[in-house]
Amino acid sequence: MPDKKIAVMGGTFDPIHYGHLVAAEAVYCELLAQCVIFIPTGSPPHKKTRVTDAEARFQMTALAIEANPHFTVSRMEIDREGETYTIDTIKHLQAEYPEAEIFFIIGADEVHQIPAWHRAEDLLKLCSFIAVTRPGYDVCELKKEIEQIKERFSGRLQFLEIPALAISSSDIRSRCCVGKSIRYLLPESVENFIYKECMYQNSDLKKLISLKLSEHRYNHTISVYKTALELAQIYNVPCEKAAIAALLHDYAKELPSDKKFALCKKFDIALDDITRKNPDLTHSFLSAELVRVELGINDAEILDAITYHTTGRKKMSKLEKVLYVADMIEPNREPYPKLENLRTLARKNLDNAVIEGLRQKIEYTVQKKKTVHPLSLDALEYFTGHKEKEEEKHD
Repeated sequence: MPDKKIAVMGGTFDPIHYGHLVAAEAVYCELLAQCVIFIPTGSPPHKKTRVTDAEARFQMTALAIEANPHFTVSRMEIDREGETYTIDTIKHLQAEYPEAEIFFIIGADEVHQIPAWHRAEDLLKLCSFIAVTRPGYDVCELKKEIEQIKERFSGRLQFLEIPALAISSSDIRSRCCVGKSIRYLLPESVENFIYKECMYQNSDLKKLISLKLSEHRYNHTISVYKTALELAQIYNVPCEKAAIAALLHDYAKELPSDKKFALCKKFDIALDDITRKNPDLTHSFLSAELVRVELGINDAEILDAITYHTTGRKKMSKLEKVLYVADMIEPNREPYPKLENLRTLARKNLDNAVIEGLRQKIEYTVQKKKTVHPLSLDALEYFTGHKEKEEEKHD
């Protein structure tokens, strides 16, 4: 019997979460293993639905385990061409670690599927399987399944009960799609990666706006979306709210002027002399109302962020500030002399970025010989005065 034990956890890890990590740690401690190797699948033959890009899944796995010295991640399956089978992976590991006994970790709900795996009989002779139980799983039924497989294949199987963590990758993906929080379900580094790379979030909303907006406006919206998520992480704003507000901020932007005016009348959106002369200014107010009526989004913070993303206003929430600034600094913006300064400022001090953004918009409006909206003037006066008071406190 080999002296060393190596545990292997395979899976799509789409995304990896605390349930995976807790199971791996429990097995490591139970076996007194040398290490646990996480192996993201490449092209799994059993998956009927498309999985996320293999490189992204590998990066998430690496981020999730980086703080644990006895966890490691392998590229062997994602770098293997064609469909990937567990038996090929185990053979590779045995050649790499000839002095070790290999234990393959699976979920208890997968045990009954083992006989259908590629070359199951040979696989069960090559390594031991350790099934980890999930909350509410019928242990008695699991024992029966294990005994049946042992009798049929003379395989080495055991089970291990782990702390109750009812977390699944599919649930995390679903929560991302509808803008729900995934905080504390997976490591913060993985959560940040998901938001930064826009991996699972709001796929339905993205599809909706891709149909509603021109290609140019859609590209702008996605850039605002990514920028807003970056700022939301810096300033501790709920990412799910920032995502929805950013995706929908220009919902009514490309409606014809007469349609905008008609809808403003329909929804009792008050128009002043400035907005009557400049129909484009109505789009932020109208976008918020259409999002509420047509999409059923009633979150006041999200709606306010959409409403004031063009003009700003006094006492803006952090979410409003994030969207206001993101809209101004997104990467697709036509370059102008003060843009890079605003981008740098945005990642250092949100309030100062809002002040600078307001100044730049007001200056631009004046240069175009248009009337500045009072909301913008009031906002600049408010935030400038607030900043001066804060500076006086520290003098």
